[in-house]
Amino acid sequence: MWNLLCVGLGGFLGAVSRYGLSQMLRPTMTGAHPLGTLTINVLGCLGIGALLGFSQNHPSLSETTRLFVVVGLLGSFTTFSTFGHEIVTLFEQNQIGRGVLYVGLNLSLGLSAVWVGATWVQGSN
Repeated sequence: MWNLLCVGLGGFLGAVSRYGLSQMLRPTMTGAHPLGTLTINVLGCLGIGALLGFSQNHPSLSETTRLFVVVGLLGSFTTFSTFGHEIVTLFEQNQIGRGVLYVGLNLSLGLSAVWVGATWVQGSN
């Protein structure tokens, strides 16, 4: 029951954070490029990478903490389902080039952010 509450609280905080950040970024978005989702996905990947790097140097990280942060907070903060919907929308609007670019940016920047987060945290210990 405690694990479920930790995931739920983390999920609430992640969802509220995602909404707040997307609202803050909305005025800076131009055209059909959903930069808010890209920013949130990259930040979420960076956070997961940092936690993975930290947990490798600190094996005592509790399961409860991992559930709260990874499953709850970051799981609800990142927006991969929104990403999928936006790709389909771009393709339906015949914006194939933008769609392919958007997929490439999310994958390359997201994976790079996981690596940077893990490397950065490991190197600082």
